[in-house]
Amino acid sequence: MKYRVSTLSADLTDFPPTMNNSTVLAKIPFRHTVKLIEKTESNWWKVKLLHTDKEGFISANDLEIFDFSLLKNSDIEIPNFEPSVLSTLDSKIETYKPIGDPIIPFRDLSSVESKLASIKKIIDILDVSNSFRYQKDESDTYCNIYTFDFCYFNRVYIPRLRWTDKALIALEIGEEVPLVFDDTVRPFYSNYLYDWFITSSPDFGWQRIDDVDTLQRKINDNGGIGIISAKRFIIDKSGHIVVVVPETDNHQAFRENGKVIYPLQSQAGYDNYNYFAEERKDWWANQDPEKGYSSAIFYYHD
Repeated sequence: MKYRVSTLSADLTDFPPTMNNSTVLAKIPFRHTVKLIEKTESNWWKVKLLHTDKEGFISANDLEIFDFSLLKNSDIEIPNFEPSVLSTLDSKIETYKPIGDPIIPFRDLSSVESKLASIKKIIDILDVSNSFRYQKDESDTYCNIYTFDFCYFNRVYIPRLRWTDKALIALEIGEEVPLVFDDTVRPFYSNYLYDWFITSSPDFGWQRIDDVDTLQRKINDNGGIGIISAKRFIIDKSGHIVVVVPETDNHQAFRENGKVIYPLQSQAGYDNYNYFAEERKDWWANQDPEKGYSSAIFYYHD
């Protein structure tokens, strides 16, 4: 029997926490699938985390049964590796894995104030303006990697990887597929992320927003996370994705007549900014057929 995580995330432990000596083996994201090994007498079931060799215990309260006979392509979880100690801010090794540095905090969801304070701290520590992980090079820019890292530490889900066609065929018939970079999984680039937001992101708690003024207000008021994703006219060229962040005493959105025209953003790209607003104006509305974007979307997550 297969189940999937129905909460924001769930701890996989080596022993049921009721034994007072358990260790967290992995934090399993929302919608990821586990295979039931044993329903124990307590509320902690023994499971196997699919696509890995990890087995452990998880709270039954964090699970919902998953019927593969009703599987739609959009229901197949999008894979992410576990954090790696090799994935760091001063290296470009294993950038397809979450950063495994315990000094970087996760967003504190206990109150609006704690959310706002922890978002600021995450931006400060990731330091996209200076961290080597996000610096452009001859081959690429890294807006998708920074956006994934930011969302990961803010406890909201976006995909970093996508299944290859051969992996999807196996998954659609209920087979378990190992995570092998450049074989069963490949990177999710910014143009793909645009499509993912439209087709799948509402299943992961994202809400489409009509304008940047509303988006900035919701982020400020709730300590939430915002996204601007733009798709190129030329599909083979990289699109762009940025995060929209809460205003601070030192960093503000740009307004005209009290309405946000350029929200407060953070990005990696051709130029990297911990914070920016007026510097790039409404970049997403650039209609240049060579350098501009065919369309842009705004999304919000609590």
